[in-house]
Amino acid sequence: MCGIVGIVSQLPILNRDLLVTMRDTMIHRGPDNSGLWWSDDKRVGLGHRRLSILDLSPAGHQPMQDETGRLTIVFNGEIYNFLDLRKDLGAKGHKFRSTSDTEVILAAYNEWGTECLSHFNGMFAFGVYDGQQRRIFLARDRTGEKPLFYACRNGSLSFASELKAIMADPNFPRRIDPEALDCYLAFGYVPGDRCILQEVQKLPPAYALTFNVDSGTSRVWRYWQLPGEPQSQNGLGKTNETELAEELESLLGDSVRRQLVADVPVGILLSGGVDSSLTTAMAQRSASRVKTFTIRFPDHTEHDETEHARLVARYFGTEHIELEAESSTVELLPRLARQFDEPIVDSSMIPTYLVSKLVRQHCAVALGGDGGDELFGGYAHYDRLLWTKENLNWISFTLRRGIAKAATAFLPLGFKGRNWLQVLGTDLFRKLPLVAYYFGQDERKNLLQSGLEPHGQRCPTAESIRDQRIPKHDDLLQRATRMDFENYLSEDILVKVDRAAMLNSLEVRAPWLDYRIIEFAFGKVPSHLKTTTSNRKILPKMLARKLLPKEFDIQRKQGFSIPLASWLHGREWGNYFRQVLLESDGSLFDRRFVIRLLDGQARGRSNSERLFGLVMFELWRREYKVTC
Repeated sequence: MCGIVGIVSQLPILNRDLLVTMRDTMIHRGPDNSGLWWSDDKRVGLGHRRLSILDLSPAGHQPMQDETGRLTIVFNGEIYNFLDLRKDLGAKGHKFRSTSDTEVILAAYNEWGTECLSHFNGMFAFGVYDGQQRRIFLARDRTGEKPLFYACRNGSLSFASELKAIMADPNFPRRIDPEALDCYLAFGYVPGDRCILQEVQKLPPAYALTFNVDSGTSRVWRYWQLPGEPQSQNGLGKTNETELAEELESLLGDSVRRQLVADVPVGILLSGGVDSSLTTAMAQRSASRVKTFTIRFPDHTEHDETEHARLVARYFGTEHIELEAESSTVELLPRLARQFDEPIVDSSMIPTYLVSKLVRQHCAVALGGDGGDELFGGYAHYDRLLWTKENLNWISFTLRRGIAKAATAFLPLGFKGRNWLQVLGTDLFRKLPLVAYYFGQDERKNLLQSGLEPHGQRCPTAESIRDQRIPKHDDLLQRATRMDFENYLSEDILVKVDRAAMLNSLEVRAPWLDYRIIEFAFGKVPSHLKTTTSNRKILPKMLARKLLPKEFDIQRKQGFSIPLASWLHGREWGNYFRQVLLESDGSLFDRRFVIRLLDGQARGRSNSERLFGLVMFELWRREYKVTC
């Protein structure tokens, strides 16, 4: 796991020290080593910060060139099938000087060009400069585990693993993009290729880009997408549940086996839930010594998963380590705001950071359980949506829409049940409601200071942007899980894990996000084996009944969260939020609106996550001196 950065220009780059500055804003992503490379004409510069995972020798140093010197690469991530590819490419005549997966990417590009992407199984973001074709080739993995920001302006391209590296250029304008801000306030993240800053874009998951050095032209394309619905979903075939469970077992076992490969210690984040417990079961088959970690929050026993994890660890005989997280203080928030340089509204970044900090003391790589909920229908809102569609369809849509509008108009933000009443106004046969809705369209307009509203003739609202991203599927669960996979997972969950873990120089891998498991889940598993109105995550639970101890609580589901609402009732957190939002000059947010939010929270409404999002945005904006 590393940090990558690059500058490509039609003209020679005079200020070459800038690349060093950009690279070293990400020292946390690669504390072990650093590298720099410039083309002879000084029009291409690549930088790298290294966290050594595979081939710890100098042979794994980056930027890395092929033996001809034609290709130069900077790479962040892991190619889990690199040993298989190395063997295949060796049979085709390619020679290797190292044991790293980085060199395998170079050989694969040499052999297949940009089509090499279809051969990779891994998490990655990389840039390959092809000196013969005079172009830079950028690509990002299928699910977006590894980040990649880029900016094309004035005939040049700059790219980096984190936005802060691009902002290290003192001449780069730091202005908020109004559409992105609208999305942030509505959803809690910025979707797709948009970025919170104007003139910057994210390369979306499963996308690639080429930029020609001589012409300054670029091309962006999608190289992979989710498969269509299972045939049995459409009544075209029968579903064999046992065979599907066996196939999932085989795929997950192979994914875990591949992801245990490293030249440094590897551990498993064992929460005691279904996903992490199945990961542990598979690891025990592939490794003679499995190390598992569970985190205990002593001040918050309602979040304690120790006993559930102990049960699984004892059953599989792992080397189990129980860690105790330190207390959270407001002093952590500015640091997280600085690290999450495109902010997200997710207070679970706090325990994610604390967990990563503790685990890093014992290993450099950890396997997590992310992805299982989106692939197999694990979230609570899935069965609620199915129940709503099945049981409330007898109410006329006109009446339901009227109830939703009344809830929006008359119930205050944070009123429990308000979001679900708003769901009634959605046509569940074609659309998707926004269950986690932070600020509605009118609320966003009132929240922003006069003149900052992101609405105009040419500026689409967050709602219209989201409507364009809803998958076109008749099946409600297919729509919901695919939407979450392509949006919430990539723009919130994976961002949270990457930034929090890399701030501690910890690499977190996600065996459930092997692309073969993704294609299996969306292309083979019918909805009735994922979620019904009375059960969720049905197929993984079938596997869990087979592999996990009989005492395992298979129905248990606990999110990774903090008691933020309780903290805000205390003096430290409550005063700090008020100070950031009310007592500082230059806030973007309307004072009267914020006071109503704070007062509503004090009276028991559920505004803690909304307030967290506003605080983190303000801390980020001030840290990087971003203007409107």
